[in-house]
Amino acid sequence: MSLYLNTRGMASVAIAVCDRCHTKQPYSKLVADGNSPGLRVCPQCSDKLDPWRLPARQSENITIEHPRPDEPLTD
Repeated sequence: MSLYLNTRGMASVAIAVCDRCHTKQPYSKLVADGNSPGLRVCPQCSDKLDPWRLPARQSENITIEHPRPDEPLTD
């Protein structure tokens, strides 16, 4: 574990803390988390979007365009 951030090649550096692992990171490397967009996390701690957290699909209203009337099966 290094004590200092490697800022070589960066024009300006703002230091931020990852909300998951609480390590110092350059602010430009932090990303919004997939499941909790309010969290700013480093790429190693980033989650992929969980489809179970999405709202349920809406059912479709499927109807027949020209239905025939019912006829009795027996005479």
